[in-house]
Amino acid sequence: MATTDFRTEVDLACRTADEFVNLYYETIDKRRRQLTKLYMDSATLVWNGNPVSGQDSLIEFFEMLPSSEFQVNMFDCQPVHGNVLQHKPKEMLLLLFGGYKHGELFNGPHSVLSFSPTFCSPTDKFTYGMYSKIYVILNVQKSSM
Repeated sequence: MATTDFRTEVDLACRTADEFVNLYYETIDKRRRQLTKLYMDSATLVWNGNPVSGQDSLIEFFEMLPSSEFQVNMFDCQPVHGNVLQHKPKEMLLLLFGGYKHGELFNGPHSVLSFSPTFCSPTDKFTYGMYSKIYVILNVQKSSM
């Protein structure tokens, strides 16, 4: 029985992650002003080692970023056991890898950066709300997306 419950949790986390990834990256590329709706009020974003906490700071941060185009190449999602934050619904840990173009880099010779964010979020699609996100730009690639 425990194995079935675990499989159910993994399936739920994976379905939610797929929906969430599509929603998040469409929003950051096309509707950035709405992006904070995907974060809990007390969420913390760490962008290349720089922490940003709270809705007002997140809004200010997202508005200063240059235009972007993200392409997620792969992601891995795992349910978090034991309700780490002591609340329902269940949480998931989401790791992504992909390519990222922004601002002046759209047409340059090194136009695609690699990125690897880590999200912590509930698995209930009706309560999308990250409480933690770590974002790392990895390197410059010579290819384009």
